[in-house]
Amino acid sequence: MPARRALVVRGGWEGHSPTETTDLFLPFLERSGFEVRVEESGEVYADADLMTATDLVLQCVTMSEISRGATDGLRAAVANGTGLAGWHGGIADSYRGSSDYLQLIGGQFAAHPSKDPSVATGGPSDNFLPHMIEITDLGRGHEITSGIGDIRLETEQYWVLTDGLNDVLATTTHPAQAHHPWHRAITTPAVWTRQWGRGRVFVATPGHSVDVLQNEQIRAVIERGLLWASRTESE
Repeated sequence: MPARRALVVRGGWEGHSPTETTDLFLPFLERSGFEVRVEESGEVYADADLMTATDLVLQCVTMSEISRGATDGLRAAVANGTGLAGWHGGIADSYRGSSDYLQLIGGQFAAHPSKDPSVATGGPSDNFLPHMIEITDLGRGHEITSGIGDIRLETEQYWVLTDGLNDVLATTTHPAQAHHPWHRAITTPAVWTRQWGRGRVFVATPGHSVDVLQNEQIRAVIERGLLWASRTESE
């Protein structure tokens, strides 16, 4: 049986360490039987022949821009069975100007609430809050999150805007605090899957930095998500 093919697309804002974080998962993909190709731009999605031969796209591109041809190529590939997976801003805060990309992913980063200004220091850690990633009833029975308990983290807590096509495997709750303008706690998806045509999409919002991705539970969720999203033999 020929090796499955994984395309790792990375780049964009360097604050999410796209090279270092994706490098964490390259050995896993290779051990799992993938032939891995790494690209530094989402414009590779416009290569129809390459995308047709790709079983899984692992994307880590925060913000940045994407052409119409590349967007159409990615959407077509997923609809035809190519899997798409990623974490944090590398997938949920990519290509903000493309509504077609956002529809494919099923979610968009809106905010990561910060600490009370009275204890803020002006550094990145001002956005690191203790919070829980809570597995949903659906998640407890899903192969990606089965057997994984609720996850306690202190890092950026993503607030995402999503739609009802997602199958939500885990959530996180943002409390209402005096220094924030919202007046009640809000629960948003933290891990979800999405069926798009014949393809599968997997998104995990934790993953701001290498240390978060080295969390045993987070890493297990992402590794399982990569395998789940990949094109299946039956396709």
